Amino acid sequence: MSYLEYRVKTVPTGWRKVLFINWGLIVLIIGAAFSGFVMLISVAGGSLEPWASAQIQRFSIGLLAMFIIAMTPIWIWRNVSVPIYIVALLLLLLVEFLGRTGMGAQRWINLGFINLQPSEVAKVALVMLMAAYYDWLPTDKVSKPLWVLVPVIFISLPVLLVLQQPDLGTSILLLISGVIVMFLAGVHWVYFGTVIALSSGVVVALFKSRGTDWQLLQDYQFLRIDTFLDPEKDPLGAGYHITQSKIALGSGGWTGRGFMEGTQSRLNFLPEKHTDFIFTTIAEEFGFIGTISILAIYVGIIIFCLHSSLRHKERFSSLLSLGLTVTFFLFFAVNMSMVMGLAPVVGVPLPLISYGGSAMLVLMGAFGLIQSAHVHRPRGNI
Repeated sequence: MSYLEYRVKTVPTGWRKVLFINWGLIVLIIGAAFSGFVMLISVAGGSLEPWASAQIQRFSIGLLAMFIIAMTPIWIWRNVSVPIYIVALLLLLLVEFLGRTGMGAQRWINLGFINLQPSEVAKVALVMLMAAYYDWLPTDKVSKPLWVLVPVIFISLPVLLVLQQPDLGTSILLLISGVIVMFLAGVHWVYFGTVIALSSGVVVALFKSRGTDWQLLQDYQFLRIDTFLDPEKDPLGAGYHITQSKIALGSGGWTGRGFMEGTQSRLNFLPEKHTDFIFTTIAEEFGFIGTISILAIYVGIIIFCLHSSLRHKERFSSLLSLGLTVTFFLFFAVNMSMVMGLAPVVGVPLPLISYGGSAMLVLMGAFGLIQSAHVHRPRGNI
């Protein structure tokens, strides 16, 4: 009998699940969140207010929620996937009528204690529904045209609603997450090849539509593309964000200027320093060592999640964990690419570090689902 088997057999039944929690993953999550607290204190001039204290409270609530979700049997989450998806769609519809407008977009619902961003909920709800769908669908029907159309509809509904807000960045992330779950479920590659070909045509149509009566993107979205291609063209206007971001990234050097010594953030040259562009603040104050440390934490989280996901024998648990892991990867990959000028500025936060309530709580819920699948994985005689 192994030590783990001995421990499990000597622990009261109600507490046995705690032994199976992926504690290494939790340590990395706390490490990333703590880094965020430190940076929020820095950009506030050494004060917990107005950002760090609220972020600490939200993370504490999210951590508690993660444990509760993790202790809940995974089959329950499978059974409520459809209702959660429907609620997410209803919240997105509600944004159209009661949504709060900020920074030129209508994306939030004021619940009193938090400004909820339903598009964040939709990211997890979509992956849950897709995983439940392919768990229910026989494997021999996965690539049949009719059964491929169903998940396409599942993906299209939240994507179109988010586009109406407008939020191009989140809609693209939703689309990519859904398509990747389809790929992981075993949908034939011909469908993806067709989509890629059609996407090329759509891209051409998008640019051809500019300035016409049937323009497919908002003017500000075209402006973001122009800025991405040539930020120096308007360094004090549309290119200001990315220009200042690159200055902050480059000025940090190897070890950075030091805690609370970043001139770009402290003198307010760097916009959105506590949200979308907080990675550049890390680079300026802690240099290459600080940024590579954050990246190492993220890679560690991905490795822990993938290791757990690939050991699942149940289809729902496997697809759910892999889909949510991909969603997390897209979060930090897009944010880092954005602030380095490798992708257009689309307003995607740095997970666990950027200030924000909805993104933090929903992400902790996603980790709770990954933990639930891990905790309730069949383990033979244990």
